[in-house]
Amino acid sequence: MKRLTYTIAAAIAVFLAIAAWAQMDFARIKIKTTHVAGNIYMLEGAGGNIGASVGPDGILLVDDQFAPLAEKIRNALKELSDVPLKFLINTHFHGDHTGGNTVFGNEVPIISHANVRKRLQMESSPQEALPVVTFDDSLSIHFNGEEIRVIHFPNSHTDGDSVIFFTGSNVVHMGDLFFSGRFPYVDLSSGGDVEGLIKHIEKLLTELPPDVKLIPGHGPLSDIDDLKTYHQTLVATIDIIQDQIEVGKSLEEIKAAGLPKKWRSWGAGFISTGRWIEIVHRSLAKTGDI
Repeated sequence: MKRLTYTIAAAIAVFLAIAAWAQMDFARIKIKTTHVAGNIYMLEGAGGNIGASVGPDGILLVDDQFAPLAEKIRNALKELSDVPLKFLINTHFHGDHTGGNTVFGNEVPIISHANVRKRLQMESSPQEALPVVTFDDSLSIHFNGEEIRVIHFPNSHTDGDSVIFFTGSNVVHMGDLFFSGRFPYVDLSSGGDVEGLIKHIEKLLTELPPDVKLIPGHGPLSDIDDLKTYHQTLVATIDIIQDQIEVGKSLEEIKAAGLPKKWRSWGAGFISTGRWIEIVHRSLAKTGDI
C-alpha cells in the first residue's frame, strides 16, 4: 500500500510539473543561443537545454523542449545557418525535453534509447513523436566532421538516459544527469536511482578531459569544475541523509532538520531541498517511488 501511495504521489508530482510548464505563456519565451565550441551550440528557452550540431551536413538537435516553442527553435537555428535539420536525439522521455517531437518528428528521424520509445508509448504519445531509431547501449553518428557518440547511462535520472559526446568539438550534452548548481530530479518511478546517478557522474569525471564544455539538462553552460561541485554536493547531502536514516530518523524528522545553509541555493530550482531529501530517502530505502 505504501508503494502504491508513493507511486501515485510521484505521478501527481510529475503531472503538476508538466502542467505548470503547459500553463506558461510560451509567446513570451525567447530562445537564447550560445556558441559552445566547434560546431556545437546550446539553446535555452523553457525546459531542458537543447544542443545543436550545425555544419555542412546539416543540423543535429539534442532535445526539443515543448511543441509551442518549435517555430522559435526553428527560427533560432535559421539564424545560425540555412542548412536543413537532419536528426533529433532525445536524451530521455520527459516532456520538457521531448515535447517538440510532435513537430520535428514529422520532418526528421528521432533517435533515443529503447526505453525512451517505450515510455513515450506508455504515455500514448502520437506516432510522429516516437523515436524511430533506438539502441540498447550506444551508437555513433558521423556528422559535421566528427563522431557523435550516444551512450546509455542506465538507472540514473531515469532508465533511458543518454549522454551525447561531440568528440571533435570536445562538448558533452549531459541531459538530466546534470542539473548545474541545483538539486536534480531523479525519477524513481521511471527507473531512476540516486546511487546510480552518483556512480555515473563518478565514471564521467574519470573519463572527461579537463577542458571539456558541458551542456547540462538544466542550468547554465558548465565545465568540469561545475560537474565536480555537483558530484561533491550530491555525495555530501546523500551521506547526511543516509546517516540520519541509519540512526532511525523518520523522513519527516530529516526534512525538518534540513541541510546545511551552504546548499540553500541548490534548492531554489524545480527540486526544493525538502523534495531532494524525499527523493534521496525513497531511493536509499527502496520503499517507494517519487
